[in-house]
Amino acid sequence: MSTLIVALASLLGFVLAYHTYGRWLSRKLFGLTKDNLTPSHQLRDNVDFVPTRRSVIFGHHFTSIAGTGPIVGPALAVFWGWLPALLWVIFGSILIGGVHDLSALVISLRNRGQTIGETAGRLISPRAKILFLIILAAALTIVLAVFGLVIAIVFSLYPEAVLSVWLAMPIAIFIGMWVYLRSGNLLVPSIVGLLLLYAAVYVGAYHLPLDMAQFFDPDNHFWNPNVVWTLILLTYAFAASVLPVWLLLQPRDYINSQQLYIALVLLVVGLGIAAVTGRADLVESAPSISRSIPADAPPMMPFLFITIACGAVSGFHCLVSSGTTSKQVACETDAQAVGYGAMLLEGALAVLVILACCAGVGMGPLVRTVADDGITISRAVGADGAAITGQTAWLQYYGAEDSWKDRTLSQNLKAFVEGGANFISTLNIPLPLAVAIMAVLVASFAATTLDTATRLQRYVIQELGAALSIQPLSNRYVATGVAVSVAATIALAAGSKPGAGGLLLWPLFGAINQLLAGLALMVAFFYLTRRGKPLLIIGLPMVMMMLMPAWAMSYSLVNDWWLNRNWLLIGFAIGILCLQIWMVAEGILLWRSARGVLEPPLPPLSPAKSVLPAKN
Repeated sequence: MSTLIVALASLLGFVLAYHTYGRWLSRKLFGLTKDNLTPSHQLRDNVDFVPTRRSVIFGHHFTSIAGTGPIVGPALAVFWGWLPALLWVIFGSILIGGVHDLSALVISLRNRGQTIGETAGRLISPRAKILFLIILAAALTIVLAVFGLVIAIVFSLYPEAVLSVWLAMPIAIFIGMWVYLRSGNLLVPSIVGLLLLYAAVYVGAYHLPLDMAQFFDPDNHFWNPNVVWTLILLTYAFAASVLPVWLLLQPRDYINSQQLYIALVLLVVGLGIAAVTGRADLVESAPSISRSIPADAPPMMPFLFITIACGAVSGFHCLVSSGTTSKQVACETDAQAVGYGAMLLEGALAVLVILACCAGVGMGPLVRTVADDGITISRAVGADGAAITGQTAWLQYYGAEDSWKDRTLSQNLKAFVEGGANFISTLNIPLPLAVAIMAVLVASFAATTLDTATRLQRYVIQELGAALSIQPLSNRYVATGVAVSVAATIALAAGSKPGAGGLLLWPLFGAINQLLAGLALMVAFFYLTRRGKPLLIIGLPMVMMMLMPAWAMSYSLVNDWWLNRNWLLIGFAIGILCLQIWMVAEGILLWRSARGVLEPPLPPLSPAKSVLPAKN
């Protein structure tokens, strides 16, 4: 019953937080009102700025911020035990992550949809804007280089997920054209699209797993499946970034969100049944605080706070909030549901990941056999023929003899997919189908983050081009081409094996990502400072999210990268730390003079030109 109690208590906490703390932040601290005209109306062009109903923009925002972050992070952090991970997810998302996301969204809404980096130029200083944009570009480059690999790994491990993930693209385009060109109702096509996607999950699981290894040798140095998938995915990301947001990105995220909600409901119900029947017990399956961790693992403090980012607080979210979401919110009061509510839902997802990677995998590891007549998935048994369960099963995934550094993305993804499939199978859903549902959930989240991150990188490059007077970068095709080309170069040309080059910089991402959160909170701190608002609510999370990533990066720099002469990581780490110190110094020098003094106003607004006629 411990599993069910933890799940219900966590979900109840999130609901209460939304209706109390979230409401106070929205109404009292930021004063959200329906009277303020949002950027989607002010600058409507039906390419990037498109007024969107709350349910649709919520789906886009949630799937974009989630990605595989709340999956990979918690799946790795339970190395230290499930209790520290659980506490950080719950309190982090309520007190820090939700505040961070809502702040970034509101500030962007009140600054014509500018990214949080762009608004830093007026709220803090022009130099702060340049520094922030450089850090944003570095973080997004790593995201693009790695997330293509994450999806490629999922497709390689679970080829049954490929069909459903790719079928979502043409369905999304049809829905986009139906709704925005023909003023059609969203309900019917979304239901039909959802049924088609789940039919594709079934077909992929039993009849048509699309395994790229059938066409490309996995051991080939260059033309291996990971390389091919990475190239295909980055090509798709380019198209998704330059197309009007209503045509592909928005409807795809909407139907994906519906598909993901169903998968999450199945996961929760299956978890409940497994807990009530005694098949899944969190306390019996994994240690609350682990006393047997790999010798090369870093200390839990501060690394827990950068290992689990998405699900507690993540700097990437400020990019989504101020990059794409703020350009689509139709009514300012929707920001509470979209900014704060979506973060709490992501926290709930992270809780489910922790339970799946502990109680779920404790139900037994899965054995996968691929033969000519299809894929067979069954639970593993020991030498005595008895099922492997409990901590014995958990150690199959998290054995103390494993090296922290050698733990791969595929191990973390498998722990969640297979632990979650164990939960879903309690609903009498066959294991192969349960695994396919979970694999599609992971791949869909990652694909949504990939295309959104490409669009965000395009915005950042365009803003950098404007700030540095590099005119060609203001073109969306050129900016997107630069974003995709740099990511492809890192992924394919770096590293010992093409396709995995992004992993060279992956050790930096956790710290850079959390540093972004601290800097975004710093921008929000100055926004409130200039308006004479309470500061502790933003100030304490800001200090924490600046200290923790700097501490973690400095620890790795001294105790790992310097000892191993890893000059690439050393150079990046020193550069990022210097940029952080510079930006903090800018803020300290300005703070006293900024109190109660509003930032310079935006220039007069020129008439917006719409690509399509406005819709009611």
